[in-house]
Amino acid sequence: MGMQSSGLAAGPTNPEFVLQSGSVKAGKMPEGEKMRPCKQEEEQQQKEQEREGLIEFYSSYQELFQFFCSNTTIHGAIRLVCSKKNKMKTAFWSVLFFLTFGLMYWQFGILYREYFSYPVNLNLNLNSDRLTFPAVTLCTLNPYRYSAIRKQLDKLDQITQQTLLDLYDYNMSLPQRDWSSSSTQRRSSRSLLHHVQRHPLRRQKRDNLVNLPENGPSVDKNDWKIGFVLCNEDNDCFHQAYSSGVDAVREWYSFHYINILAQVPDAKDLDESDFENFIYACRFNEATCDKANYTHFHHPLYGNCYTFNDNSSSLWTSSLPGINNGLSLVVRTEQNDFIPLLSTVTGARVMVHDQNEPAFMDDGGFNVRPGIETSISMRKEMTVRLGGSYSDCTEDGSDVPVQNLFSSRYTEQVCIRSCFQLNMVERCGCAYYFYPLPDGAEYCDYTKHKAWGYCYYKLLAEFKADVLGCFHKCRKPCKVTQYQLSAGYSRWPSAVSEDWVFYMLSQQNKYNITSKRNGVAKVNIFFEEWNYKTNGESPAFTVVTLLSQLGNQWSLWFGSSVLSVMELAELVLDFIAITFILGFRWFRSRQKLSPPRPPPNSQDNAAFQDEAPAVSAPHRFTVEAVVTTLPSYNSLEPRGPSRDGEVGHE
Repeated sequence: MGMQSSGLAAGPTNPEFVLQSGSVKAGKMPEGEKMRPCKQEEEQQQKEQEREGLIEFYSSYQELFQFFCSNTTIHGAIRLVCSKKNKMKTAFWSVLFFLTFGLMYWQFGILYREYFSYPVNLNLNLNSDRLTFPAVTLCTLNPYRYSAIRKQLDKLDQITQQTLLDLYDYNMSLPQRDWSSSSTQRRSSRSLLHHVQRHPLRRQKRDNLVNLPENGPSVDKNDWKIGFVLCNEDNDCFHQAYSSGVDAVREWYSFHYINILAQVPDAKDLDESDFENFIYACRFNEATCDKANYTHFHHPLYGNCYTFNDNSSSLWTSSLPGINNGLSLVVRTEQNDFIPLLSTVTGARVMVHDQNEPAFMDDGGFNVRPGIETSISMRKEMTVRLGGSYSDCTEDGSDVPVQNLFSSRYTEQVCIRSCFQLNMVERCGCAYYFYPLPDGAEYCDYTKHKAWGYCYYKLLAEFKADVLGCFHKCRKPCKVTQYQLSAGYSRWPSAVSEDWVFYMLSQQNKYNITSKRNGVAKVNIFFEEWNYKTNGESPAFTVVTLLSQLGNQWSLWFGSSVLSVMELAELVLDFIAITFILGFRWFRSRQKLSPPRPPPNSQDNAAFQDEAPAVSAPHRFTVEAVVTTLPSYNSLEPRGPSRDGEVGHE
């Protein structure tokens, strides 16, 4: 029992022996088996870090650049990495790489500049269809002596006769008229004489004229020039001179004629249409015309004018091309009761234009000769322009800063004349007689506006020089219909048929002119063919075209695709991210190095702060544990007499 107790007491009284013996057993393990659990733990932690990382950033610019050059699909980039040990090759490929980039982006700049210039392609289409016949305006070329102003025109003829006699010793013959007039008419005649004397027609030498046409023909300085004087209210005068005496007399006479017309209170007094005495025959598509097919208006210089097929409710349609399927007119060209100083030609004036457009006879008209059959063939042509950024055109004129004074749709000529009229009212205080009246304005008349002639000719010079800006303000319409005309002439009626033709005209239309051949003319207007041309515009450089051209340039210089562009974009984004991260780290390091600022009441607690022990941050340490196998309880029991004897001996 004593041996057992001593043996049992030896276990707990000598625990060091057991631990040491266990340590000895553990120390006999190989070093590889010791480090294997640590390596497995590190590999497991590394796998967890790789599994948790969604966004990977590079630690430096060099690492980013090397990864990009080694893995990108852009040609030539790999040469910057694989030849880094050879500095000459690296420099060569670096210069070549960036030079290629520069050339490619130079081409990109050219493509972008071409794209933003908005070029267009012209598309030509030929269409075949039944054609709507255009409007046709025909004027008599015979300014009429209207009964409302007949006496004043007779007085103006007398003054002109005396003026020509004084200047050129030419006695102009005037028809015999009844010159007796009432007291009211005599006062009107004296008023007209007074205003004519304020604007006299003079002949002077070239050196004495202050306002001569700059682009006029060169003449000798000793030649006499003729013009008329215009003065303002401050007696500032200038001479409106002309190199041709005929032009000067016509312009001077027209100036006074317009003043006489402007004095008529109601324009309806000038509406003296005489269609039957001007149009002897009218047929369209072999059918007779009537009064429902034309409208009438008066032009100060071209006389009575008639517009056919201007009624939008019932427009003519050409069923077939050719001279027999158009408009045929027989007109009277005799100048009956005409004003010789206004009209120096005989015949008629015709113009072809689109419906709902005014007939500007000065722009697109041409004259028809007496005793001649004029055949006018037409070809329709439409132009459709792209608006917006592609051209400076307007759809309906609503975006043009000029009020449309005409009762028609917008055209460029309508806008230009409206612009001049508005400037005329603003600068001169009255409106020009040839154009419509703006609201609240009245026509210029030197009985009310004494200096309007001076103001008009000054303004006209500024208008022609585009000082008023009308040609810039008025834009072209996006859709325009034009008619290309070609004319042929032949004698009408012929020598063998003129007798019966004139006889029939005398029986039907009371045609009793002495000079019969110079008193009539025939006009045929028709479509040459059914085909009409449409000139359209389409964008020459669209977004798809731009992308295609950019892709061609990119493939040419680098042999790459869209994914290569995305790689380059990724490089730029990674560069920005690394720059931001490095900057943020630098900013944080600067904050750690800078000492903290003391609080405002730090002086009162200075002694306490000096004595206070500094609290250091907790240290990190590594604990290595050696795991040993403890002996079991059975190992502590005596196994035989020898074991007990050894213990008892101890």
